[in-house]
Amino acid sequence: MEILGIDIGGTGIKGALVDIKTGKLTTNKHRIPTPNPATPESVASTIQELVNHFNWKGLVGCGFPTPLQHGKCLTGGNLHEDWKNTQVDTLFKAKTGNDFSVVNDADAAGLAEINFGAGKDVKGTVIMITLGTGIGSGLFLDGKLIPNTEFGHVLYKNGEIFEKYASDSARKRDGLTRKEWGKRLNKYFNHINLLVSPDLIIVGGGASKKFEKFETKINVGVKIVPAKAENEAGIIGAAMAAKYQIK
Repeated sequence: MEILGIDIGGTGIKGALVDIKTGKLTTNKHRIPTPNPATPESVASTIQELVNHFNWKGLVGCGFPTPLQHGKCLTGGNLHEDWKNTQVDTLFKAKTGNDFSVVNDADAAGLAEINFGAGKDVKGTVIMITLGTGIGSGLFLDGKLIPNTEFGHVLYKNGEIFEKYASDSARKRDGLTRKEWGKRLNKYFNHINLLVSPDLIIVGGGASKKFEKFETKINVGVKIVPAKAENEAGIIGAAMAAKYQIK
């Protein structure tokens, strides 16, 4: 069975057909730049363009980079303030005619890793942390998703959230080397360990490809591994969320 998986990011919107039994892409990825400004209408038009590219008439799974509850956007996140209180799945269906399952993008990436990657068959508490423009999180207990966590928004100090201190965009903003960034991530992962006491932390997002460049600076007392699906995790996991109708 195939499902179209779409991963919406701050700079690009990409998709592919996914075999949900194997977690493999059955087509090449197609990427379209995220519109600027990324308003609901402009993003919905881009989604329609992506669906048309694959000539897809079936169910679509979509990873979305904001806090969500049952398909409703709770804040504009890094997209646009007009997204607040938008029912995203309804908007996309109205635009394309396809049924949509919309989940947080980090939850989607985590589903890919739990089903086919670094978290497969791992018992206990597993947390997926995606490092990119922001910091996303996906929390799992014995392979089951506990949706809609936002551990990138835990406070660091002086009212600042960790996302503004330790995300990949913060590394670029402050001109940090990977090892300097690793020291910040060490503070973050130790804080997450204190809050959740996971059995495994999986690092996803673009940073997973450079994990070896900063892992020596992280000492948390819990196993930390890079995601196996890397940048395809969001697409694969979005399709898996659609299969299970997770919202």
